[in-house]
Amino acid sequence: QVQLAESGGGLVQAGGSLRLSCAASGGTVSNYAMGWFRQAPGKEREFVAAISESGGSRFYVASAKGRFTISRVNAKGTVYLQMNSLKPEDTAVYYCAAGSRPVATAITYDYWGQGTQVTVSS
Repeated sequence: QVQLAESGGGLVQAGGSLRLSCAASGGTVSNYAMGWFRQAPGKEREFVAAISESGGSRFYVASAKGRFTISRVNAKGTVYLQMNSLKPEDTAVYYCAAGSRPVATAITYDYWGQGTQVTVSS
């Protein structure tokens, strides 16, 4: 059983940056593909980024390309989401997830964190 804990959220002005972290415990994180999702109030949970077990493949939602970077350090059991040039529409609760494939479909992920709030002011 893998436990995931997100951190690094907060309030930032538009154009600013944040780095989210997802620490995994209770399992070998290198065995899992990892994803970041977000959910804004009144909206469905949406895919943001995913990374393969080795880190060799990365995928992004179109709105995140060029602004967000997903990375992982398996030795630390940690996955990161560096977010630059933040916009008010990036405001959401951000969740990390672990699964067997680095895909955009939330249902394929087996383990989820509790989320961290990101608020971008205009």
